[in-house]
Amino acid sequence: MHLTQPGTMSNFSSTAPRKGKLAAAEDFSRYVPSASVETEAPRGARAERSERRLAWKVAPNLLVSFRYAWAGVHYAFVTQRNFRIHCTVGVLALALGAFLQVGTVELAVVGLTAALVMVLELLNTAIESVVDLTVRQTYHELAKTAKDCAAGAVLIAAIASVVVAGLILLPPLATLVLGS
Repeated sequence: MHLTQPGTMSNFSSTAPRKGKLAAAEDFSRYVPSASVETEAPRGARAERSERRLAWKVAPNLLVSFRYAWAGVHYAFVTQRNFRIHCTVGVLALALGAFLQVGTVELAVVGLTAALVMVLELLNTAIESVVDLTVRQTYHELAKTAKDCAAGAVLIAAIASVVVAGLILLPPLATLVLGS
């Protein structure tokens, strides 16, 4: 797919931004790329212009925004093994907390830490996708650094989540097991 010629910004409006409080709201639509793109054609064939439904536009309503968000979660769940693992462990931790009848606040903390890991895994997937798109098949040290840092953020959150879940769930679990 070909959006613009290298070095140009022909898909963007060339109007300079206005200064003032309303500039961001009024001028935002000027900087959204057009939805019309050229598709690559086989050698010797003519490229076609096609409309990609909402591909480069701001979502027109809340339902479409949720549909895009759900598509991202679905993509991560289907393609990312670690995201599926984090989801499963999070659900199991919440189920164990409910079974052990821990307090509402403690259960919320376990749920929030599990959700944080999933959020960071989604961001990691997004960063990896953008980096892969940018560098294509080549190696670049900054691309490696970006991907490693994103993965490191997930790792730190996962370790913290396990520690928090352990502190909250292990005492009642030990009481249940040893008390029997």
